Amino acid sequence: MNGRDFYEVLGVGRGANEDEIRRAYRKLAMQWHPDRNKSAEAEERFKEASEAYQTLSDLEKRRMYDRFGRVAVGDAGRRGFEGVDPAGGLGDIFDAFFGGFGAREDRGQRRGGDLHQAVTLTFEEAALGAERDLEFARIELCTRCKGARAEPGTGFARCQTCKGAGQVRRTQSNFFGQFVQVTACPTCRGNGETVQTPCVQCKGTGRERRQRELKVQIPPGVEDGTQVRLTGEGDAGWNGGPPGHAYLTLTVKPHSLFKRDGNHLVYELSLSFPQAALGDEVTVPLLDGGSEKVKVPAGVQPGTVIRVRGGGIREVNGKQRGDLLIAVKVVTPQKLDAKAKKLLQELRKTLQEAKD
Repeated sequence: MNGRDFYEVLGVGRGANEDEIRRAYRKLAMQWHPDRNKSAEAEERFKEASEAYQTLSDLEKRRMYDRFGRVAVGDAGRRGFEGVDPAGGLGDIFDAFFGGFGAREDRGQRRGGDLHQAVTLTFEEAALGAERDLEFARIELCTRCKGARAEPGTGFARCQTCKGAGQVRRTQSNFFGQFVQVTACPTCRGNGETVQTPCVQCKGTGRERRQRELKVQIPPGVEDGTQVRLTGEGDAGWNGGPPGHAYLTLTVKPHSLFKRDGNHLVYELSLSFPQAALGDEVTVPLLDGGSEKVKVPAGVQPGTVIRVRGGGIREVNGKQRGDLLIAVKVVTPQKLDAKAKKLLQELRKTLQEAKD
């Protein structure tokens, strides 16, 4: 290192979080790795970025660096490069960032895939909650072999390709010297053993696609675009791994009378001019099918909002409810008979005289 500040090397601020540091390093590593960049400065810039990342991605090392401007040195008088394993292969750093570029594939359990399904709800269902019967096509453990992959009553044999290790190593040379790339065995797929007699039902995969019916409870208060996770209802895992999840993306249809503002309901109340001027008691509908009597004060103006406490939508997984917001709209008649015109003309004259 040339003594440059680690934050400056990665191009992040001192308050950067773990994700920002990770993204910054990934960008620099892709830019300066000597296998990709043949410029004279590539090796030094790559080592510089790697050292900065090794320090700032480790909470204890970062705390020491922030306090003292350096980290503890090893026996050789310098920090070790933790991304290199004793065999010369790139380890955790490239495992995290570059898939097959020096990466390892773990032998053993893997979580199953996630499922996604769109669900359309009425406005009432979204606000009040609903129960839906849904059908998924998902991958489940084979009902014949119970996921073992082998025909019941038969066994397994040690994989001859990897000798039971579940991994194979491939040595290659590059700028840094000799590297060992460790990957899952292509023959046994990391299991270390092969099936002698594959299950006739799943063809040795241990899994099969089946239709799954599920009763789902939609909680009250969900909004358009809400995503609901059904834990463990996704595809079955590999080698005994946990299942994935099922995600429901909700679409809410509009309502003919109500609009939503957060957890509040907005209802537009149309009043005639006499009602607005003299006041009135009106009945307004509620979302659950009921109704509410509301007093309109005399002289109410267009755009006035009358609030009914607790007449709105309950928050998701909560007890509080929003309010019913009644927006006043004064309707001007478009057609008048002779009597109505005369009365309005007299009213206009009276109002004008009072104003003067």
